[in-house]
Amino acid sequence: MEDWITLADALLQREALICRLGEGRPPRDFAGLYVADEEVDRLLATLPGLNGPGPERVAAVRAGAAAPVVAARAALAENPGAGVLGDLITAIGLTPAEAEVLALVVAVEISPARQRLVAYIQDSVQLPRLTLATIERIFHEEDHPAATVLSPGGGLVRTALARLTGDGPWASLVAEPAARLIWHLTGDDTPDRGLPAGAAVRPGSTAGRSGLVLVHGGDRESRLRAVGDGGLLVTDPPTTDAGWQAVVREATIGGLTVVLELGEPLPAAGRDAVERAAHLSWALSSAGEQPLEAIPGLPWREVHVHDGMADDGDWQQLLGRAPDPAYRLSREQLRLVAAAASADGGQVAPAVRRLAGGHLDGVAVRIRPRRAWDDLILPPEEAAQLRELSQRHRGRDTVYGRWQFSPAPSTGVVALFAGPSGTGKTLAAEVVAGELGLDLYKVDLSSVVSKYIGETEKNLERIFGAAAAGDLVLFFDEADALFGKRSEVSDAHDRYANIEVAYLLQRLETYDGMVVLATNLQRNIDPAFLRRISVAIDFVPPEEPERRQIWSRVFPTTAPMSDLDLDFLARQFKITGGVISNAALGAAFLAAAEDSPITMRHAILSVKREFQKMGRLRTETEFDRYFDLVNRDAHAAPAG
Repeated sequence: MEDWITLADALLQREALICRLGEGRPPRDFAGLYVADEEVDRLLATLPGLNGPGPERVAAVRAGAAAPVVAARAALAENPGAGVLGDLITAIGLTPAEAEVLALVVAVEISPARQRLVAYIQDSVQLPRLTLATIERIFHEEDHPAATVLSPGGGLVRTALARLTGDGPWASLVAEPAARLIWHLTGDDTPDRGLPAGAAVRPGSTAGRSGLVLVHGGDRESRLRAVGDGGLLVTDPPTTDAGWQAVVREATIGGLTVVLELGEPLPAAGRDAVERAAHLSWALSSAGEQPLEAIPGLPWREVHVHDGMADDGDWQQLLGRAPDPAYRLSREQLRLVAAAASADGGQVAPAVRRLAGGHLDGVAVRIRPRRAWDDLILPPEEAAQLRELSQRHRGRDTVYGRWQFSPAPSTGVVALFAGPSGTGKTLAAEVVAGELGLDLYKVDLSSVVSKYIGETEKNLERIFGAAAAGDLVLFFDEADALFGKRSEVSDAHDRYANIEVAYLLQRLETYDGMVVLATNLQRNIDPAFLRRISVAIDFVPPEEPERRQIWSRVFPTTAPMSDLDLDFLARQFKITGGVISNAALGAAFLAAAEDSPITMRHAILSVKREFQKMGRLRTETEFDRYFDLVNRDAHAAPAG
């Protein structure tokens, strides 16, 4: 850096000598605050057509002061990369003219003494930085582009290392080096404060040749790995011109590859910014391919990330252990889990649940499975299908991995539970999740479906994206509200509703976890979804033997019971398991209010309440000898 500052000092000293000796202009008080008579004469002498004195004296002084400038340039020609500033100039490939102007404005910026000298040269205490006119004057009669390097297309502006300030005439615009550059030269490499929120610098080797690479597919971490092992500046596309300048400046100073994380095609402002900063290495990172019209006009190459799943090496590097077969984590998810686990004693399971739950809270209810196969009463055929469902999820690594079956469209498992309310669909989903050691998330459709265009898709993307992190079971109850048949398009609402269904089908096909769709009527589900179903199970109302088992299990052994005729209850009332569970609970509260054991009277009266809720008539055929009880005062004793 010292050699470049030496050149800057030689240029400033030469210009000061010209001002004092060639022009005969001594320093004066209140410079720049008024125009003296002698200054008017001097200025008039410089105008074309007025042959005032001075040019010969100026030329003589310039020639006499040339030696230090020539010596400084000769030293830099032999070693242009000397010091921090020299390293930067060499790394980004500035021309000698660009480098000289940059060294000049930097030297002035870091020294109050030079600023006073510049104020004298410019005859104004209000101008401690160099104006374009002065820069032009310093390099007068030399084959030097001078102020041109500070033009909108000049190297110093293109690299965002310097800018012009002021709103006056062109000649009075002031050259100002970026504060981030000055801090870098003084040894402080705190990232530029103007970077977009969330921007992060990943250390690595200095970026290689400039160019543009398009990376798509996989997960974010895998795409970053595909960019290379150089230093990276990872950021969302800035939304302001100042943000773009900060990105270019940070990457220029740090020798970083800029990785733009794209959720949608790069806007026109972004394409222009990338094209202007062609000296940098750029990467556009996205889940899908970028449309051709959104790609900046630079030579580019494309990299497709086929598999973003964390492998043995990733687990060892981040957690120091072998992979946990219970979790199918991408590299990005594993990185987040490792960070969370380090703060929780290295526990992976809580970190994975935290990763998924943080995004699903508010749109889904977490159900931690507590019930097992013994709690589920189903006919043998349906029970066998449920076990096949859990086995299908477990066997994915074998079938799609070792045996290399094609995972078309994905390795995910989609189940359809169809049947009336209360037949055990939610319980079955809980049991399967518990069997697999996974959390069950019951999606709250009221939080997902929105009347605003595009919002439903955003909510669904949030759900599926978070679910993929935790390898959990997504349970869509009353799924026909989302997965229903597409309608004939008669208005804009129908069109957008159909778009939502089409989007959901596409997202379901790319999800690698387990999804359970529950519906009261299978025929309400769009046929396109049925083709994606791995296992379909019909939940029918239980027959008498199943009802007897349910009645026997809904009363805990710790509850006091007396005179309960479970055979009668199972035989007479053709109700679902959900209704039986509610009736048993209601009977318990009736008994508790009387501080008595649970009796048949309590059970019958509770069944009556359930019938009332369902709008179902009470018949003598069903209630038999308890018919009089349910038709008179609830506290009356049963007949006979």
